[in-house]
Amino acid sequence: MPRGNHIVSPAVQSQPVNRSKTPQVATGDPPIIFFDGVCGFCNRMVDFVLSHDRRGVFRFAPLQGETARALLPPADVESLDSVVLMLRGQTFRRSSASARILWELGPFWQIAGWLLWLIPLPLRDWGYRLVGKNRYRMFGKLEACRMPTPEERDRFLP
Repeated sequence: MPRGNHIVSPAVQSQPVNRSKTPQVATGDPPIIFFDGVCGFCNRMVDFVLSHDRRGVFRFAPLQGETARALLPPADVESLDSVVLMLRGQTFRRSSASARILWELGPFWQIAGWLLWLIPLPLRDWGYRLVGKNRYRMFGKLEACRMPTPEERDRFLP
């Protein structure tokens, strides 16, 4: 899998990250998907990943939660405009995160991820931003963050 294409803006790079409450994510840690906990579309994406992640490798954390505040730059937590994936010690956003999530779900979804990856990054992210900008209107906004079922609880971080 390509290692590049996870551009971090200079503003995000220069902001300090408070990592005092939660340990840093190391290369061997399970991948974490950070999502907007009150977004209907984001919650459907989490449900999709949960149902297709047969190996149970992904962990999930709302962008509004303490894990996100401890591990992500403030710009990611405050803007809520992107799914963020921490995978093998690297951070990916928007369409790059989406493609990499698909790659981890198994052979069929790897092909879908590669097809998504073939679309040039500016065009991929333009489509991602278009959906993101209208996600509450199209898919609804929840009153509170998603509550995991008892079976899912060990896969969700605060």
